Amino acid sequence: MAENDPENIHETVLLKETVDLLDVKNDGTYVDATLGLGGHSREILKRAGKTRVVGIDQDASALLLAGQSLSEFGERMTLINSNFAGIKKVLADLDIDFASGIVADLGVSSLQIDSPTRGFSFRFDAPLDMRMNPAEDIPTAAEMLNSLPEVEIANIIYRYGEERFSRRIARRIVEKREKGEPVTTTKQLVELVERSVKRSPKEKIHPATRTFQALRIAVNGELEILEQFLIDSVGLLKIDGRMAVITFHSLEDRIAKRTFQKLAGKCFCPPRIPQCVCGAKKIIEIVTKKPVTPGDDELEKNPRSRSAKLRVVRRIASQT
Repeated sequence: MAENDPENIHETVLLKETVDLLDVKNDGTYVDATLGLGGHSREILKRAGKTRVVGIDQDASALLLAGQSLSEFGERMTLINSNFAGIKKVLADLDIDFASGIVADLGVSSLQIDSPTRGFSFRFDAPLDMRMNPAEDIPTAAEMLNSLPEVEIANIIYRYGEERFSRRIARRIVEKREKGEPVTTTKQLVELVERSVKRSPKEKIHPATRTFQALRIAVNGELEILEQFLIDSVGLLKIDGRMAVITFHSLEDRIAKRTFQKLAGKCFCPPRIPQCVCGAKKIIEIVTKKPVTPGDDELEKNPRSRSAKLRVVRRIASQT
């Protein structure tokens, strides 16, 4: 395989389980809201010869590689450079009213993690960028660390990374910049975190994992847009259409679980309120009563899949 062959650098997580549960129809239009390198799209297109897939990704480099990989499917595959939060506009611009299915594989892709220049991974010494769309005019991770107050940095690392040493990490980041030594590279941040975090020798994950995750989420505003994206996507499904969502950490999964429960009619209002005001409406059925997780074979083949959870829902009613 070529060095930049998508099949050589990316393992699609829960591929068979996801596409099986989507229940692909031969004449359906499907949306891969986080195209990445196109693993889910390829499998959907292979399952039924008359399907059409719209692939959305905010990373232009991923779109380029996916386009090369999926070129054999011709006009059945449409590539769109956009954040998944813009799914309603994307489909409207394509004159697509409803989709037969939508899949979203959340989080950072292997292409981004394995890039030695994007700053997503502490395996490489690179500038702390972490923008999923490098062309987007938003602050990089380095700019955030060197402009935000100490308390805000600590809150980001604690909230999005669930890192209990967040205050210590934030304090050392601010101390460094006050000395005229701002943290601007992955290596600098890793060394700082390693000095700040106490970990048991038995713990498998690297001490910097939680901090890097937190900064990536904050830079790209991932959690702020997730709930509305899920609501919008369900609204774009045909009756009997399905949505599959793969999450990779507890914060994403909680949002997905709660949003789907609400759309399945579960009320989250306090018990003393006489009438529901939270907006719960039963327009979907939850297909996966418990999230689907990778089996032992996949975990052995692809350790990055260890935290993946798949939830699938089916549209059963129109919104009123």
